[in-house]
Amino acid sequence: MSVNKYFPHILVLPEDEADSDIANGFLLHPQLNERSIQVLPYVGGWKVVVEKFTTNFIPKMRQYPNRYFVLLIDFDRQESCLDYVKQQIPDDVKDRVFVLGVLSNPEELRKSLGKSFESIGESLSANCSDNTDGLWGHDLLRHNKTELERMISSVKPFLFN
Repeated sequence: MSVNKYFPHILVLPEDEADSDIANGFLLHPQLNERSIQVLPYVGGWKVVVEKFTTNFIPKMRQYPNRYFVLLIDFDRQESCLDYVKQQIPDDVKDRVFVLGVLSNPEELRKSLGKSFESIGESLSANCSDNTDGLWGHDLLRHNKTELERMISSVKPFLFN
């Protein structure tokens, strides 16, 4: 289902299939406003996420001020990754773009939890809806805390019923 570009909405650009599966699991929360979020096809690599976002989506973000974006990447245990990605986001849209992901990769998180990617996404969605750290406090996810807080304060009012 696609979003209405004139109302507040969030697009998710996942790096790979595993990230896409997590994002799609997030959509299963029963109180999620499904018309306010859309998971785009995965693109294959965090640098490709940045390239696609800067080339294809920034102009539309400027055109639609109610559009928010999640760049869902694997940090591959590279501390400089987040800084690099944030430097590629222009100042005029920076407050509507959030960079989230697993510190290493989703496969390591799945192995650690013994859960499917989809059920991981469902748990993360429930934590956002309930304002709880829960799974977001996991060693492989806690680095998202600042971005997550910023995102929740911006999108929760329209994302959950």
